[in-house]
Amino acid sequence: MNEISLMPEEQYQRLQQRNTADVKDLWDLLDAVKDPEVPVLSIWDLGILRNISREDGRIIVTITPTYSGCPAMDNISTDVKKALNEAGYDDVIVKMSLSPAWSSEWMSPEGRKKLRNYGIAPPEDADLDDDGLTPDAHAQCPHCSSRNTRRVSEFGSTACKALFQCNDCNEPFDYFKKI
Repeated sequence: MNEISLMPEEQYQRLQQRNTADVKDLWDLLDAVKDPEVPVLSIWDLGILRNISREDGRIIVTITPTYSGCPAMDNISTDVKKALNEAGYDDVIVKMSLSPAWSSEWMSPEGRKKLRNYGIAPPEDADLDDDGLTPDAHAQCPHCSSRNTRRVSEFGSTACKALFQCNDCNEPFDYFKKI
C-alpha cells in the first residue's frame, strides 16, 4: 500500500530517534536547554540536538552547530551538561559533529512558529525572485506579514541570519537563513 507522507522524512526520522525508549527521558530533559542567541528555541527546535546515546553508564550527546564557527556552541555544551547533571547524570560527554552539516530543514515546525512570534522570519518564509536564484529575497515580515521587504545585509545579529527591513511597516527584522 502506498502511503502519503504527512511530514518531511527528516522530521520523521528525528522523531523516531527521539522516541527511542532507552533515551526518550534524556531528549525530554534537554528540551529545557535553549539557544542562547534565540532563547525561545530549544536545541531540539533549532535542530542542533542530533543524537543521545547511553554507553556503559555514560551519556553521549551529539550537537551540530548552525555554522561551524557558531559562538553559542560552548554555552550550549555547558547547558547540556548542567541540565543532565542536575537530573542526576554525572558522566556526560557532549560531542560536536560538523558532518552532516546543519540544515534549516532540521528545525521543528514548532521552532519555526516560535521564531516568527519572537520577531525572526523563519527559513520557509521566503519567496524566490523571478530568476529563481535568490531564495531569501522577500522574507515575510514577522511583524506585519508583508512580503514587501528588502535585504539590508547578508548578515544579521548572527551569521545564521540576514538583516531585512519591511517596506510597509518599516521595521527591521532578522531572517533565519535557509541552508
